[in-house]
Amino acid sequence: MVQSEFSAALNQVCSEKGLSVEAVLATIEQALVSAYRKDFGGSLEEITAAVDKESGEARVFKNGEDVTPPGFGRIASQTAKQVLIQRLREAEKTAIGEEYAKKLGTVTAGHVFRVSNGVCFVDLGRAQAVMPESEQIATEVYRLNQRIRALIKEIKQTEKGPEIILSRSDPKFIEALFSLEVPEITSGVVEIKSIAREAGSRTKIAVSSNDQKVDPVGSCVGQKGVRVQAVIAEVKDERIDIIPFDPETAKFIANALSPAKTVRVELNRKKKEATVTVDEGQVSLAIGKDGQNVRLAAKLTGWKIDIRALGQKANAAVSDGLESENTDGLSKRVANLLQKEGLLEKVGRLSAAELKGVKGLGPKGLNEILDAQKEMPAASTTPPETPPSEV
Repeated sequence: MVQSEFSAALNQVCSEKGLSVEAVLATIEQALVSAYRKDFGGSLEEITAAVDKESGEARVFKNGEDVTPPGFGRIASQTAKQVLIQRLREAEKTAIGEEYAKKLGTVTAGHVFRVSNGVCFVDLGRAQAVMPESEQIATEVYRLNQRIRALIKEIKQTEKGPEIILSRSDPKFIEALFSLEVPEITSGVVEIKSIAREAGSRTKIAVSSNDQKVDPVGSCVGQKGVRVQAVIAEVKDERIDIIPFDPETAKFIANALSPAKTVRVELNRKKKEATVTVDEGQVSLAIGKDGQNVRLAAKLTGWKIDIRALGQKANAAVSDGLESENTDGLSKRVANLLQKEGLLEKVGRLSAAELKGVKGLGPKGLNEILDAQKEMPAASTTPPETPPSEV
């Protein structure tokens, strides 16, 4: 049988877009019923419509009786066109959503085409994506037509169809960038075991190797640092520490506090707490500016970390990025003031005259420190060199 023009066009479009002919015809018929009821009334139960898939002729029935009004063919044609356009759009959105769902966790590139209320809209070519403010690096400013790369983080289902969510602040963005730069990660020889990130500032990443001949840290750094520098350049000079993972928890925690050198690591496995002892001159380095180094180490290892100087009480405790309320018997406010001046690790030896020079420290804070000093033991001058150990 010779195929009509309507049937050929319908079958071609449905084939190209992956649509079912029967499903499209059923949708057209439902639309025709709605169009008839709008002009002539009636209930859904008593009105039906039928479209001949060969000729495209449309008929309307009320309680089984043909009630197709004159000129209804024109309405049917317009309705069919609108339905096809709508179904094609829906099918295309679904196909794009499925395509990008397979790319979750990978890096994609696009151009910024709109920035509104802090939200960045990115043209990916075949699709448009959204990068919410929470997924952006706080220090970055996005401009129209700017080319950016980002992580495909999520495909969110909305009333308008699937929405592609991008991220540049997610720790997995760093992980995905290293996967692009380091062939050993792609091949599975080098594995990223853990990652902790404060986007725009600093990242710690723990790596291991399945081959004793392959140095995981060296693989990620690359010859003359070319691999890690490529990642750093993408995130605008964000500092990246590459840490060797160790299955022995104490050694892993010691590595995570790099560049500080630890003397001893004591573990309380029940509470998942680690007490790390460092030389007095290493305390500031272990804690880091505003507590960042120890905070990231805690996130990287999943352990609460308490930093101590040899011969002194706890200087800082971090759990999930939170500092302890008291340090050496001092209030958090006073401890923070000393930390900003780089004096916290030697608070036990500071004179009243030196303390008066601390910016923001009033008489009450001064007396608090002087009282705390009376309870502080003197620091050891000849600390023993003890390797990291588990207790």
